[in-house]
Amino acid sequence: MTADYKSLAKTISALTEGETDEVALMATVVCELHHSDSRFDWTGFYRVTGPQMLKIGPYQGGHGCLQIPFSRGVCGAAAREERTQLVPDVEAFPGHIACASSTRSEVVLPVWNRAGELIAVLDIDSDQSDAFTEEDAAELAAILKQVFG
Repeated sequence: MTADYKSLAKTISALTEGETDEVALMATVVCELHHSDSRFDWTGFYRVTGPQMLKIGPYQGGHGCLQIPFSRGVCGAAAREERTQLVPDVEAFPGHIACASSTRSEVVLPVWNRAGELIAVLDIDSDQSDAFTEEDAAELAAILKQVFG
């Protein structure tokens, strides 16, 4: 099963309409995303909680890392560079943090609020190699902008 992003965007929009609490929004987005696509093995947010620091937020799947500095891993790179990280093979990514040994590929997107401040990254891991495309990244970015931007 692969995500139908158009339908997913409509569902997420309906579920989040009028909500302003970022954690509630993250929890809803993660739940809908995680159950929409069989490639999504771990789906979650890492929130910006201090200077150069991410802490785990709402997620679906096994345990994640509790803290990730901007200087480490794929999530840290997405936050530090403020750009999407599309990683077809996590073993080939310098400094990859193995929060789960099953992860083979991932996509991590920065999340900005309406004021343009980086508030989190969305991390989606797959137990399949080369699971994500530029189209996935673009569709996910559009959903994040719709909800948080």
